[in-house]
Amino acid sequence: MLGDGIERAWRAHHARRLTRLGHGRALDPPAGGWADGGSFPARAGNEVELLVDGAEAFPRVAADVRAAQSHVHVAGWFFTPGLLLGPDGPTVGELLADAAERVPVRVLAWAGAPLPLFHPDRAEVRAMRDALVRGTRIEMAVDPKERPMHCHHEKLVLVDDRVAYVGGIDLTTYAGDRFDDGRHAARGDIGWHDAAMRIEGPVVADVAEHFRLRWRAVAGDVERPVVSGAAGGRTVQLVRTVPERVYPALERGEFTILESYLRALRSAERLVYIESQFLWSSEVVAVLAEKLRNPPRDEFRVVVVLPSKPNNGGEDTRGQIGVLVDADVECGDGTSRFLACTLYQPGRGGVRVYVHAKIAIVDDHWLTIGSANLNEHSLFNDTEVNVVLDDAELARAARLRLWSEHLECAFEDVDRDPADVVDEVWRPRAEEEHARRLRDGYVERRVALLPHISRRAQALWGPLSGLLVDG
Repeated sequence: MLGDGIERAWRAHHARRLTRLGHGRALDPPAGGWADGGSFPARAGNEVELLVDGAEAFPRVAADVRAAQSHVHVAGWFFTPGLLLGPDGPTVGELLADAAERVPVRVLAWAGAPLPLFHPDRAEVRAMRDALVRGTRIEMAVDPKERPMHCHHEKLVLVDDRVAYVGGIDLTTYAGDRFDDGRHAARGDIGWHDAAMRIEGPVVADVAEHFRLRWRAVAGDVERPVVSGAAGGRTVQLVRTVPERVYPALERGEFTILESYLRALRSAERLVYIESQFLWSSEVVAVLAEKLRNPPRDEFRVVVVLPSKPNNGGEDTRGQIGVLVDADVECGDGTSRFLACTLYQPGRGGVRVYVHAKIAIVDDHWLTIGSANLNEHSLFNDTEVNVVLDDAELARAARLRLWSEHLECAFEDVDRDPADVVDEVWRPRAEEEHARRLRDGYVERRVALLPHISRRAQALWGPLSGLLVDG
């Protein structure tokens, strides 16, 4: 198939590119283990907390910023000064302006798309910046040092180099209001599912050092991070995507998000669970497809939760889902091990919940949360930041919490063998709600099957999309 040939050629291009930069190991790492091709090792002594959906995360951010004693640093894709961080406020603008009266507050945003064909564009970002800083002591810089057709996509909040938030939640209402909770009750035109990790401990200094790398390149010097003492018992690694030739201090870039994902997926024995806005990275799909064709165990399962209509790249994702469905069938033992689902607001005529979280769990021990989607933008070309843990207790607790939310079940109902839950709860419920939506135009429960398209019907769409946006 021509599309497959283009993807093979493009994977070879990525291999040549990363090998030339000294990062060839990121595309061909051994299974398992911490990423070793980047700036930051795994660090012990951290405390972490999973925050699911904006209604849980935003008040925690506000409380930490209010308690700031030395500085507040924020990096994001886009900001809405009027976004409420709780039912009674404050807004993003009010919170940061108040903090800036006491401590330095630095906000770093992507400068926006150079052409108004894409949004937010440069003019929209300038207007947002002016609205946020007007009449305040907030320092704000916009970062135009992106690769062509790419962006700065990470979402970070740092307080005193003591607390960091790393995840997928933007402090904005742009394209959708992020203030949603786990019920995803009827509100507005779209629901919003997202997640972030609150971190305390030594790894916060690595988050701060990444912010410093970018701030110094566009706005001048900033203090070197202070390394915190031990705050808990978790080992955490900061991984990131920084393309080459963007920042002079990291001229050859860094691709440890890609390395970490490939290590974990190659090591998978029982379960891969993914939530992502996109799933069209050929490198990731190739590993998952091989696992499905030759499952390491009978109980091996792959579950992905994706938006029904992503903002872009929808046909790419659906085509790659078709690849995984075909690989599942090619195994030939009659067991369905792959399941792709999406989320809706129940009883609202099929109003969707936009899956914006970027989470992966492998075998209930490896966990990553951050800003990186599983597309070529996030793994090769945008700036992104994730945290990774190899922590059975936390990974399992995260999976149970997410499954309990999506399946509308008590913890004890999903606290059993994952393959049984997939086969007995996820799959029948998703198929039933998909059929109901086609038949009646609405759903009664949140989870529904995400249909795919035949890769043969869209043989070139994903590969050509990669060809257009990659370099």
